[in-house]
Amino acid sequence: MLSQFPVRRAEKTEPEDATGKRCGFSFVNCRRNAELLAGGYQPPKAVKTGTSIVGIIYKDGVILGADTRATEGPIVSDKNCSKIHHLQKHIYCCGAGTAADTEMMTLMTSAELDMHQLNTGRTVPVVCASMLLRRTLFRYQGHIGAALVMGGVDRKGPQIYCIYPCGSNDKLPYAAMGSGTLAAMSVLEHSWRPDIDLAQGKQLVREAISAGVFNDLGSGSNIDLCVVTAKGAEYLRTDTVASERGERLGKYAIKPNSTLVTSTSVLSLEITEERTYGIDSSPSNQASLELPEDIQPGPSGQQRPKEEKEEKDPPPEQPQQR
Repeated sequence: MLSQFPVRRAEKTEPEDATGKRCGFSFVNCRRNAELLAGGYQPPKAVKTGTSIVGIIYKDGVILGADTRATEGPIVSDKNCSKIHHLQKHIYCCGAGTAADTEMMTLMTSAELDMHQLNTGRTVPVVCASMLLRRTLFRYQGHIGAALVMGGVDRKGPQIYCIYPCGSNDKLPYAAMGSGTLAAMSVLEHSWRPDIDLAQGKQLVREAISAGVFNDLGSGSNIDLCVVTAKGAEYLRTDTVASERGERLGKYAIKPNSTLVTSTSVLSLEITEERTYGIDSSPSNQASLELPEDIQPGPSGQQRPKEEKEEKDPPPEQPQQR
């Protein structure tokens, strides 16, 4: 049933530029940001994240590797964090950047890929996963801090994609991202070959991640590997311990909540002079207390010469009577 009263619709306002003409872009936020900066507002600073992730192609598939250290600025928050995420049984992804962003991006993309597989009834291509990730990251214009190295194997063979937070991507035979990129990439450029086998590929990824761990404070702890082939994937959790914890060399047999006494010394004090003073509370006896001429009692039990006179408060003024 239609209402007899007219429905008032919201008026559509189109953005205008500085001259008042209609345009296809809105710069309201730019004016707001300029006013906030002029008013003394300090914009949030970028937080440095630490990670070393690597992906390479070998003759039978792809190998992904990542360290396991999660940091909050200068603080190590997690020593055994998993940075290799599952998208499909033949597609895996390494994440660098904000931990929550990488986790949720891979979870949402994995759900979308599952729906795509159910709708089409075929294996999801690797390029399809790359396209979904790139679209979501580009939609948020780099505000999602997720830098990804994705690898998988489909009917077109093994593929490695390097996806940046702004939505761009590179298709490369080997890739590295994170704060340990420079050290890891130097190892990959020196030792990678197109005909590398599985054992050599694993060792190359270990060396690349280790280079990032030992040359970057944001990377550390263990090394995780994931080998993806046409038959499936093998996730090797804690494959190598990159930075082992040092062992205590000395043995300390000290009981808990106790302190070890290393030495004892006794000091002998020599008494050169002793004086005793008695104080009586009665006012008649206070006047009769005699002290040496050069010493008089001072405030807080201190002694001072007689020449120093104590300052006394002036007597209160008497009210005038008429």
